[in-house]
Amino acid sequence: MIVPGQAQRVLSGMRPTGRLHLGHYHGVLKNWIELQHEYDSFFFVADWHALTTHYDQPGEMSEHVWDMVIDWLAAGIDPGRASLFIQSRVPEHAELSLLLSMITPLGWLERVPSYKDQQEKLKEKDLATHGFLGYPVLQSADILIYRASLVPVGEDQVPHVELTREIARRFNYLFGRDTGFLEKAEAAVKKMGKKAGRLFSGLRQAYVERGEQAALDKAQALLEAQRNLTIGDKERLYGYLEGGGRVILPEPEALLTDAPKVPGLDGNKMSKSYNNTIALRDDPVQVEKNLRAMPTDPARKRRTDPGEPSICPVFDLHKVYSGDDVRSWVEQGCRTAGIGCLDCKQPLIESIIKEQLQMHERAKPYIEDTTLVRNIIADGCERARSVAEDTMAEVRHYVGTDYY
Repeated sequence: MIVPGQAQRVLSGMRPTGRLHLGHYHGVLKNWIELQHEYDSFFFVADWHALTTHYDQPGEMSEHVWDMVIDWLAAGIDPGRASLFIQSRVPEHAELSLLLSMITPLGWLERVPSYKDQQEKLKEKDLATHGFLGYPVLQSADILIYRASLVPVGEDQVPHVELTREIARRFNYLFGRDTGFLEKAEAAVKKMGKKAGRLFSGLRQAYVERGEQAALDKAQALLEAQRNLTIGDKERLYGYLEGGGRVILPEPEALLTDAPKVPGLDGNKMSKSYNNTIALRDDPVQVEKNLRAMPTDPARKRRTDPGEPSICPVFDLHKVYSGDDVRSWVEQGCRTAGIGCLDCKQPLIESIIKEQLQMHERAKPYIEDTTLVRNIIADGCERARSVAEDTMAEVRHYVGTDYY
């Protein structure tokens, strides 16, 4: 929910688990670069989030943090347009996360799709921890503490934003109700009649206390079918059901972003876990060597064999880097064996190295003088903390912890 008059603010973060690669650039950073010109943008290093799965590797964190920030700057993130900061430098994130954890039903966390997915993918790690189960609450605090209107995400991350909306709704319901709201809502329930009123109350309890989405849907349908309620009573009961009253923490909306498929050097999705990446600031000689060794259509064993671009991972890279003319040339040449695989790769090599040369140039001053990076982060942390403190002052007031 975007509150009228509220500044359009975007919030996004990345975990510092190593050097960024082309998948990060095309999947996240290019989008950030556009957003920083359109919105009040906050981009943060999610170091606490990294600890939820990499708590046994604390010594690597510092290097990863500063490498990643330099990668952001090299990619084109402008600290003059966006606030760049480190999550753990703004302790209000942890305070709000703790308060939100007091009201978040356990069932909401257990149903987050990535909870079991990550446990399955990271079987070698012990993820039966409070931090891992509760990381969606910390993620919600990251967003809500800046009253972000929009959260840029891919399709698979939408459930996380929906959970944030549910947590904000529940918080507002518990702590933001106007005087007399509860009495008016309960009076409206009685107008529904004994049977319908009892059913509505039971469904509301199931949703508010246990987070049962099906109960919310049924309660909303029940309200919609009521004919003996005024419009005002219906609106009040919708608020009573989902969290009416004052909006202390505005509900954010997911901003769906395009994330082109970027294949790794082995043809699988580019990922550090597969060890198949091209880092943003890799050495050009190494980039060319790696791309020349990249697998192509397995059926094309000889130069004279025709190939099929649709099953070739190199052609997937062309979809990211090449224009229509080059892609047409590749398709025609591959299917007719008019060009070889190395011929096909050459335009890619040139495009990627050209793109990365610009990143090397942007990164150079920050590598030579790391105080520049630290000053940027210090400024960003100061602004982030100022916004976070304003939010927490209001949160503490309504929660009742501002008595000291």
